[in-house]
Amino acid sequence: MAGQPDSPRFADCPKFAAAMEILSRPWNGLIISALTERPHRFGEISDRLQPIGDRILSQRLKALEARGLVERRVLAGPPVRVEYTLTSGGHGFAAVEKAIRAWAESAGPQLVEAPKKKSGKARRARAAR
Repeated sequence: MAGQPDSPRFADCPKFAAAMEILSRPWNGLIISALTERPHRFGEISDRLQPIGDRILSQRLKALEARGLVERRVLAGPPVRVEYTLTSGGHGFAAVEKAIRAWAESAGPQLVEAPKKKSGKARRARAAR
């Protein structure tokens, strides 16, 4: 099917397909966006991105770290603290975020409005045509 990551259109650019896969995962873009300002501890990220659960946030941070976009740093001292920061690859997201924000602003209110559900009666009438 056209538009799917394994279609011939995406086969020519595996880096683009990988980037789209990362950004399409729920919360990834928002996590990266939160870290563009400065490093944050886990609780700070969680507070900013409510209602994300701790388990999902932990999974997403580990996946972003495995992709080389986020770095986990252990800070010595009582108490031992952990903070997350963007790598240089993660900071490259800033331009993407700016472009997405500009696109979202220009798309208008219909972008955030929920699509109207059609009643079953209307669907059946269209199907009978």
